[in-house]
Amino acid sequence: MKKQFFLLFISLVSLDASAQWIKLFDGKTFDNWHIYNHPGEPVSDKWTIKNGAMVFNPEGKSDWKVNDLVTDKDFENFELRLEWKIEKGGNSGIFYGVKEDAKLRTPYMSGPEIQVLDNENHPDGKNGANRLAGSLYDMIPSKSKAKPYETWNKVKLVKKNNVMTIWQNGELAVTFPTTGPEWDKMVAGSKFKGWDHFGKYASGKIGLQDHSNVVSFRKIKIKEL
Repeated sequence: MKKQFFLLFISLVSLDASAQWIKLFDGKTFDNWHIYNHPGEPVSDKWTIKNGAMVFNPEGKSDWKVNDLVTDKDFENFELRLEWKIEKGGNSGIFYGVKEDAKLRTPYMSGPEIQVLDNENHPDGKNGANRLAGSLYDMIPSKSKAKPYETWNKVKLVKKNNVMTIWQNGELAVTFPTTGPEWDKMVAGSKFKGWDHFGKYASGKIGLQDHSNVVSFRKIKIKEL
């Protein structure tokens, strides 16, 4: 009898732990997502769902110039997990802290980017280590290795107490403060110097980038911390 109660307790604990995770993508619909600055409107045809993955294809039709996807909800402290793969020579990114505002044309005007890249075949692969896959784009090089194009890569982002840590394929990629003097110094040394909204928002949306290359994302889930 005691054993049965113990097993029931363990089962309930497991359920409680799994209930903390929010599936941002169910593999079938774009629930929880919309095109940047177009909340409540259908996702453009540049995004489709194939084999349980969100797929961006620049050949799709859209009424908008910018077709980055963002979450409906804002997040501040979180653990985000997902997988991505990119076409040969492709470039894309994952954003956090995105502010939606009609005055801001794209998510990257506010949200820092974790690079998604075919390192071997895209020019950015030879344009500085801080532009390789897994990097904090144009700011901190990744310490991890990305897999070749058309291969799934696993990414984990943990943001808590103004510190962000990124893992790529199980390896530590980057860790950095998201505010304060060190952050300000990194921004000042990057292409984002002087951008009024860049990295300014503790709470913001998660974004997936339209960068004119075929890219896929799947198994997207988040846990608020």
